[in-house]
Amino acid sequence: MTEVSDREPPRRRVPGPARPVRSGGGRRPGPGARPARRPGPPRPAPRAFRLGSPRPRLRMIGLALTLVLAAFVVRLLQVQAVDAGTYSAKAEQNRYVVHTLPAERGGITDRNGVALATTVDSYDITADPTMFTREQLKVDDGPEQAAALLAPILGQDQEQLAKVLRPNNRELRYVRLARRQTPQVWNQIKDLKTALTAKAETDRATVNVLAGVFADPSSKRVYPGGDLAAGILGWVGADGKGGGGLERKLDTTLAGEDGKIRYAQSGGRQVPTAGSTETPAVPGSDVELTIDRDIQWAAQHAISEQVEKSKADGGYVIVQDTTTGEILAMANSPGFDPGDLAHADPAALGNAALQDAFEPGSTAKVLSMAAVLEENVATPGTHITVPNRLKRGDRLFKDDIDHPTWYLTLNGVLAKSSNIGTIMATGELGKTQAEANKVLYSYLRKFGLGGYSGLGFPGETKGILAPPDQWSTSQQYTIPFGQGVSVNALQAASIYSTVANGGVRIEPTLVRGTKGADGRFTPAPEPKKTRVTSEKTAKTLSQMLESVVDDEEGTGTKARIPGYRVAGKTGTANRVDPATGKYHGYTSSFAGFAPADKPRVTVYCAIQNATEGSYFGGQICGPIYKQVMEFALKTLQVPPTGAAPARLPVTFKP
Repeated sequence: MTEVSDREPPRRRVPGPARPVRSGGGRRPGPGARPARRPGPPRPAPRAFRLGSPRPRLRMIGLALTLVLAAFVVRLLQVQAVDAGTYSAKAEQNRYVVHTLPAERGGITDRNGVALATTVDSYDITADPTMFTREQLKVDDGPEQAAALLAPILGQDQEQLAKVLRPNNRELRYVRLARRQTPQVWNQIKDLKTALTAKAETDRATVNVLAGVFADPSSKRVYPGGDLAAGILGWVGADGKGGGGLERKLDTTLAGEDGKIRYAQSGGRQVPTAGSTETPAVPGSDVELTIDRDIQWAAQHAISEQVEKSKADGGYVIVQDTTTGEILAMANSPGFDPGDLAHADPAALGNAALQDAFEPGSTAKVLSMAAVLEENVATPGTHITVPNRLKRGDRLFKDDIDHPTWYLTLNGVLAKSSNIGTIMATGELGKTQAEANKVLYSYLRKFGLGGYSGLGFPGETKGILAPPDQWSTSQQYTIPFGQGVSVNALQAASIYSTVANGGVRIEPTLVRGTKGADGRFTPAPEPKKTRVTSEKTAKTLSQMLESVVDDEEGTGTKARIPGYRVAGKTGTANRVDPATGKYHGYTSSFAGFAPADKPRVTVYCAIQNATEGSYFGGQICGPIYKQVMEFALKTLQVPPTGAAPARLPVTFKP
């Protein structure tokens, strides 16, 4: 129940019109007073600011973030799932590099272990052209900047280097800038790279333009003796392979097997923590030669001096051990330095002692005498009357000098080097000249003419020896005294070594054996031996050859060696000019061995086209023989035998 109050509710007061406010304490304004302002319309109350709803904006931002994240997720799926293999391969390609580890090339030594060819450390300077692009360096002239820094160090043309660093193939990742540089060169480049890297870390304007330059460990062939035995050794080309001589022949043995290394790199540096895989290189084997370095030097020095003195085209000296067939020296003049081919005469490259074919002349008369003695058609004392001229076929033959009729023994024919006497003696080898030719030919072949020596040396010539049925009318009579047939210097030396070895020919050898990486020495195979004449014939020939040197009637008196018995033979042959194919000048030679009664060393010397002084073999090659033989006998400590020479008769009284 609601309680009702009997009190009268208060009245609501209704406001009336506003009264004017009087100034002056409520007084009315007097005359001159400023009238009161009328009140203006009431000012509206200020409106309240209301914020819009944030939900639409949040929805837009959320949608945008969702789309972005979705794009990342899709891309991530593509990279890690769909195209994972492709990108992994690209990453591997960009991160990992593979370099060849060159095998150390085996050394070459003389018979006493003295180094003739050896290998030292070097570097192939390489580059990755993709690291010189604008994308990598942020500059347009990266190759040019790098080339400007490298050219003075490598000694190369700056523009050419820049072209190599900016190849047409943009995917090319490997180029070789320089081969076989010394460690000092690579250290210079490394120092530059380090300096540029350090500066780039503090100065953003600096770019390491050498970041893409690397070095592959390599090796460099050096020859301590310079041009010593260059014709034998050969050289190693820019590709690291043997280019001539034994370096070429024994390349597989010397080269070994290259290895490989694969490692991660970043900014041109190896990442140590990323690991690497390596296949070690297998070093090549060392090769020991039969050459004696000192005897080689003596032979090379002697022939070089005489070639220069005689103003000759060239010459060679062979020194051979008569008991083993081993070559103790093989010298050529002119020669070359295998370590400096850029300044070598191309005509002097190679081994002329094995590559030149020439007519031996009178040194080949020992072959005719061997056939005559072995076939028992004459003895050293057989009388031969030698006229000043001898007509055979359509030619008139003579000796090197005009002379009255000589009354010579067979020994005297050899001692005085009579062409006419040799023709007459060999004519007795058969009932007809054709038969005699066949017999002589068989002995020439047994002594090794017309065939290779057995060395297997690159470029070796086997000379020229036609079958007897192809000999011309003149060849039937010139071949017995060494014209119309050609040999190389080693073949000529081998003839005398065969006689010195009791009539047994031993194939010449240059290699004693090889030593592998395990240090085990493997001797070379035994050389082939062939019986050519009887021991009796060989001994008789030795005595006859002594007369050439020991007898005053002989032509080889300048080859005498005090205290030793010397067997030898002179030769002076018409020379075929290789440029024209016609006879021009002479081949001067001397061949022999010592001690004559117990042979140990054979020396052969030949000089081509001497143009100053004497051109007779006994005059210009006899002294060389003496000089080299004396040195070899002392080096090998060969004592004189002390036995008296046989002194076979040279002439007879009619």
